[in-house]
Amino acid sequence: MQIIPAVDVLDGRVVRLLRGDFDAVTVYEGDPVTVGRRWIDEGAELVHVVDLAGAKTGQPDAALWEAFGAAGIPFEVGGGIRTKALVDQAIAAGAHRVVLGSAAVWEPHVLGEAVRAYGPDCVAAAVDVRGRRATGSGWLDDGKELGEVIRSLADNRVEWAMVTAISRDGTLAGPDVDLVGQVHAANPALSIIGSGGVGSLEHVAALQAGGAVAAIVGRALYDGVFTLAEANAHMSG
Repeated sequence: MQIIPAVDVLDGRVVRLLRGDFDAVTVYEGDPVTVGRRWIDEGAELVHVVDLAGAKTGQPDAALWEAFGAAGIPFEVGGGIRTKALVDQAIAAGAHRVVLGSAAVWEPHVLGEAVRAYGPDCVAAAVDVRGRRATGSGWLDDGKELGEVIRSLADNRVEWAMVTAISRDGTLAGPDVDLVGQVHAANPALSIIGSGGVGSLEHVAALQAGGAVAAIVGRALYDGVFTLAEANAHMSG
């Protein structure tokens, strides 16, 4: 199980939102690149960078990707990447994997084009779920029925999905393991990255037991609930 620290960026600072609410922002750090480097130095193989303003507007800040790439930090990136041209730009900047949410819901062929261009390991769908619907636009639209979205990912040969229950995100109350299991059952070929609500080492283990191969962890690390070293040791031992 791979532990991937989250680096969520808003107005140039590292933050966490509560359940995706832009009016419920906790600011943790200053420079995102410095934070990303710290996680790598502490043992992360990859950091998960999200441009929150880009997710909302559909206009991501490519300078953020370029800064991580120039620093030599292994990263995956999401937030407002809704076209093949933006995927191209993010990969050129150094992203190891590009995560698309709105496109996964509304334009899944964009993911298919990216998979054909770069291979399945470089592309992931963000499956951000409220109720039984996968949402886009920074979790602000009404979305589409979850099963329909999962089927469209299979049709476009997408092999990675980051699955988040919006109601759990930023709460430390635990991830929605049942949701991860549902997505895994609907498409067993997907490699699932569990996200949203991780607040203990037991939560990470539960995601693995539910079928996830990796976990995004944000607030628990920033609040000092556990360290990255402790999480890596727990999952390897």
